[in-house]
Amino acid sequence: MRTLDELDVENRRVLLRADLNVPLQSDEGTVNVADDTRIRAALETIEQLRARHARIVLLSHLGRPHGRDPALSMRPVAERLSELLGCSVGLAPAVVGDEVKALSERLGDGEILLLENVRYEPGETDNDPELARRLAELADVYVNDAFGTAHRAHASTEGVAHLLPCAAGLLMEREVLTLTAVTENPARPLVAVLGGAKVTDKIALVERFLDIADSLLIGGAMSLPFLAAQGHATGLSLCSPDDVQAARRTLERASAAGRELELPEDLIVAPQLSAEAPWHDSEGPDVPGSWLAADIGPRTAARFARVIAGAGTVFWNGPMGVFECEPFAHATRTVAEAVAQTSGMSVVGGGETVAAVRQLGLAAEIDHLSTGGGATLKLLQGGLLPAVQALSVDASAAPRHARQTSAPAGAPGASA
Repeated sequence: MRTLDELDVENRRVLLRADLNVPLQSDEGTVNVADDTRIRAALETIEQLRARHARIVLLSHLGRPHGRDPALSMRPVAERLSELLGCSVGLAPAVVGDEVKALSERLGDGEILLLENVRYEPGETDNDPELARRLAELADVYVNDAFGTAHRAHASTEGVAHLLPCAAGLLMEREVLTLTAVTENPARPLVAVLGGAKVTDKIALVERFLDIADSLLIGGAMSLPFLAAQGHATGLSLCSPDDVQAARRTLERASAAGRELELPEDLIVAPQLSAEAPWHDSEGPDVPGSWLAADIGPRTAARFARVIAGAGTVFWNGPMGVFECEPFAHATRTVAEAVAQTSGMSVVGGGETVAAVRQLGLAAEIDHLSTGGGATLKLLQGGLLPAVQALSVDASAAPRHARQTSAPAGAPGASA
């Protein structure tokens, strides 16, 4: 990827794609940002651009609006961003158009204009070349810092990158380098801890780590289809036939390769997923017929923690149980503390997993908290991310669309 250090942004308009897709809340008729984690993640790149006297045209999506939905306006984001930066962030009345272009041209050094929700434009998710062209008209160069959307080829993430000199933002660069290192050049032993729900959603990730990890620990609801495939009872736990079949194929592949997945030896079970429900340790990998698995058991959690403690690199995605409910949070807490305390490189990905780490007050102890969901999984699986490919030196040197830029002749990355 071309990096921000390689891009001339001095006194130039920079179209900065960030991931400001934050949850909102309404308080007495006023809509505010409920969690500003993603906004804070974008600050480093924004502040570096301002320090280099760039004129920032900032854009992001927010939710999945059907048309111009006022409930998903970027206004609360602009207000929170202004508070965090200590400067005024203007909000454009639309995504593109003559008025927006005029506002972008009036920007001074270090000033910021936030465009309206880019998904107000129907061509965004279709990667419409015309929308990409109109976005490119708003700036001289393009920076993509939205790693969370890097697996999607949209007009604001992939299309526009072919029309302007471009680079990765600091967050995008750090995400790609860190996650690539996990699979391509990890400090050994490499320990992968996978949990969460459906096996079929993560089967490619399981099989990827089956090939490259020294230890592969499977917990959470994701472990149940594997236990079912081994003949264990899963009670009333959600365990679809498709998941069991996928798990069975993976176990067969692991056996043929002489590899082993580490699965729970005990489970916390309850008749329902409620803090008030009775629960107990199954003391084995079977769930009674009218009960559900709500967490992996304490012996399994302790075993996982011992493996994690000796890791050179540990990657964790997916909670070990229903951690939002205190009786079923023990294993997730145990694993989180082990990941935080390991002397090796620690990487945590996935919204629920990152939320658990933050809730437990351990975020500062983790080396890298990935902001991506699908992008993180796809990159670790060995897949190509369209938005990252578009930032490569080769892609920017040979764009598929004719470039339209006001960059001065001879500027780095500029093209006729």
